[in-house]
Amino acid sequence: MADVNGLKLINDSLGHEKGDQLLIKAANLLKEVVRDEDILARQGGDEFAVLLPKTSNREAQKIVLRIKRKCRETESDELAVSIGIGVATKTEPEQSIDQVLKEADNEMYQNKLSESRSTKSKIVQSLLNTLTSKSNETKEHAVRMTKLAFDFGEKLGLSNSQQHRLSLLATLHDIGKTTIPEEILKKPGKLTDKEWEIIKDHPERGYKIASSSQEFAVVADDIYAHHERWDGSGYPGKLKGENIPYLARIISIIDAYDVMTHKRSYKKAVPKDRALEEISDCAGSQFDPDLAASFIELMETE
Repeated sequence: MADVNGLKLINDSLGHEKGDQLLIKAANLLKEVVRDEDILARQGGDEFAVLLPKTSNREAQKIVLRIKRKCRETESDELAVSIGIGVATKTEPEQSIDQVLKEADNEMYQNKLSESRSTKSKIVQSLLNTLTSKSNETKEHAVRMTKLAFDFGEKLGLSNSQQHRLSLLATLHDIGKTTIPEEILKKPGKLTDKEWEIIKDHPERGYKIASSSQEFAVVADDIYAHHERWDGSGYPGKLKGENIPYLARIISIIDAYDVMTHKRSYKKAVPKDRALEEISDCAGSQFDPDLAASFIELMETE
């Protein structure tokens, strides 16, 4: 039994066309490795079954190693193939083939659990690299956001686990922009209504991407809400006040400050005191007023 790792994450982030390409690539890789007498079939969304007639378990394990080697050769590709594999062997005529399939499926599931997490981390890292290359969301922006998030989190007395989540959120908050065309992300002039609607989709896209991985699901709700406004006029859910997740309220202030104080293709940077004045002016409308006051205090102290 063979199961393609990370297909849902690829579908949610890069689209179903890329997901289909990954499936075709995985199928071709399996076809290259199996022998003429073997039977290879796709039997589910991301699942393949391989029947190996008159093959010992030891021989089957050699075929598994060949598949793993082939997968490793794709690691630097845009669509790297990672496959969870489980093997079981029917050795007696009276053995139930259903039971053998179940054993192979159980082993595959265990293998998938150990490999899938690292595969998803690699996919997300690749998405972040894509975002860096096609937009203004530079690595420097993420590094500055993470440092500010740590300092602000410390001032607010966040627990270690909240600090970790806030740091993760600083890195991933705009990951939903990976599927938006570069010409929109870097457009120097005013966006059209249609382009603006596309941009406003990114919190929901980011929510889907983060939800696809157990490791990043902890910040999915915060990603969804990081463009909500304290007065309820934000997007996508028009959440208001304390209905907006706490970490999302924190990151929206940090993000706004960093964007204001650094140059973008569509705007000049403003001095730090002017950015803090803007945050003060928007306290109670865009930002949580208590958090805005704490952030201004932190930055003025620094």
